Amino acid sequence: MALFDLPLDELRTYRSTSPEPEDFDAFWSKTLQEAREHDLDARFEPVDTGLATVRVYDVTFAGFGGHPVKGWLTVPAAATEPLPAVVEFVGYGLGRGLAHEHLLWASTGRAHFVMDTRGQGSGNGGGGATADPVGAGPSYPGYMTRGIESPETYYYRRLFTDAVRAVEAARSHPLVDPARTAVTGISQGGGITLAVGGLVPDLVAVAPDVPFLCHFPRAATMTDRHPYREIGLFLRTHRGRTEDTLRTLSYFDGVHFAARGSAPALFSTALEDLTCPPSTVFAAFNNWAHDDKEIEVYDFNDHEGGGPYQEAVKLRWLASHL
Repeated sequence: MALFDLPLDELRTYRSTSPEPEDFDAFWSKTLQEAREHDLDARFEPVDTGLATVRVYDVTFAGFGGHPVKGWLTVPAAATEPLPAVVEFVGYGLGRGLAHEHLLWASTGRAHFVMDTRGQGSGNGGGGATADPVGAGPSYPGYMTRGIESPETYYYRRLFTDAVRAVEAARSHPLVDPARTAVTGISQGGGITLAVGGLVPDLVAVAPDVPFLCHFPRAATMTDRHPYREIGLFLRTHRGRTEDTLRTLSYFDGVHFAARGSAPALFSTALEDLTCPPSTVFAAFNNWAHDDKEIEVYDFNDHEGGGPYQEAVKLRWLASHL
């Protein structure tokens, strides 16, 4: 796929014109307040993974609705004092996987917390272990239209709330320094990272890679690749529901969370990315509120983005923030 989106010089100034809901902040304040009425109940069970350089804990905490959510906490084996922490969110269809799949950040001397994704975890890798016990109305197969009839019932309300609670769970462990916490993720994980970056005010760094869940009105009409295509296929059957659907999605748009970003941020995008078109990523990046922000651009890559090259960039960048 050759370049298909705006030229790079236009991307660097591109802005979304999608309206933000007037009650956006009130909606999320109420959502998180309701979640915090449940005891976080973060439990960390040591597990024997056969790894000698790290210690791993099987984590369970209360997410949206008090529902149990799983995760892994990995720390250097010799750690005795609170460490800076990286909280990570995973891509579409993925789960927390197996503990030995996540060794990069603990290898830098930091604590690493990876959150499982409710109802997902069967795409590939080591799978997931978190159910989504909430029912929903008709939807297209996948997760993009589950409960899309209203913001209150939409799937990503539950998932974004889980992610905020994951940061709280990670910070509750004695080997994590709450004042030195960063969040990161790729694709769906990048979109979740943006949401957390807009909802948690005291992070030290935010690093979304090729983020999904940004600028829905443009994404849903620009690419026919899944997962965004799920929205169009839902509306193909449910005619006349476009306005209501876009209204629901506006409460979960990374562009609006970016306007509340209060930490330094490192984004990445790829100019041939048909899954998360670069204009949707730049719409969020250009709206990121904190002045300290950078974006890595990969000219001839699709949704794999920078891959290991971007990991190397993040390692260097986080060294100056975390």
